[in-house]
Amino acid sequence: MLHPAFATPGEFYRGNLHTHSNRSDGVLDPSEVCRRYKAEGYDFIALTDHFVGLYDYPVTDTAEFRDEVFTTLLGAEVHSGAMENGELWHLVAVGLPTDFAPSHSPGFHPVDGQESGPELAQRARNAGAFVAVAHPHWSGLTLADARSIEAAHAVEIYNHGCAVECDRGEGFHVADLLLSEHRDLTLIATDDAHFASPDHFGGWVMVKAEANEPGLLLEALKAGHFYSSQGPELKAVALNNGYIDVACSAVSTVIVQGHGSAALSQHGESLTQARIPLERFSNSPWLRVTVIDRAGKRAWSNPVWR
Repeated sequence: MLHPAFATPGEFYRGNLHTHSNRSDGVLDPSEVCRRYKAEGYDFIALTDHFVGLYDYPVTDTAEFRDEVFTTLLGAEVHSGAMENGELWHLVAVGLPTDFAPSHSPGFHPVDGQESGPELAQRARNAGAFVAVAHPHWSGLTLADARSIEAAHAVEIYNHGCAVECDRGEGFHVADLLLSEHRDLTLIATDDAHFASPDHFGGWVMVKAEANEPGLLLEALKAGHFYSSQGPELKAVALNNGYIDVACSAVSTVIVQGHGSAALSQHGESLTQARIPLERFSNSPWLRVTVIDRAGKRAWSNPVWR
């Protein structure tokens, strides 16, 4: 059984789903953000400025920067309500309409009378957005927090800006625990770029779609037809008669992870294929694949459900 991200028709398009401009706390104009990503070989981005009153609740319209080889998805990083640690929720919403109603979020601190994070996530999803829990490690997210965002499509499992700025860039622990509770979630890698530090071009999604068109990309994201990467390419992930087969660009390590401590790896030189037996995963309802190249760069599959 080939994972749908590789079985569905189309081709892979490289994109970043979490980026900021000077419409909120980023350094660059939206036009320059788009220019730089296009120049670096990206096929699309979502410019997700902070949706708070301090910046007049922007859903930054980047449609004018689309052309025949580069496109954009509209979105925002939305905020409302307090997590268990008392800090404000951060949620990435890609595919928001430009008239998405503001939350009562004047700044970056919770205030009385706000809708909760789960309520805001559901409202964004109802408006058509692809919703992801942003930077769980950086946010200090608890498992109870994560469980509460029932509207989430995805968890941000790598945030390059948080990795560069404070070494808190990962979200695997939260994502794996939710998967073991049978939550239907996907895994995204992003930049969270502000361009005030080397926080850009470090993590992205490769989305399988029939064309590099905003509606098709958004549909593919919601369907889980993508993988995430820092550089390596995944070419196929499939379950076959008690094995998981992986095809990829040249890497030195292929790892399969599952519920609890279940994991197996294969190491070698310039591996482009791996076949890993699944006996170790008999109690795991889900599997995911990580590949690592000689430079330590990784790529991650979305979950494979048994």
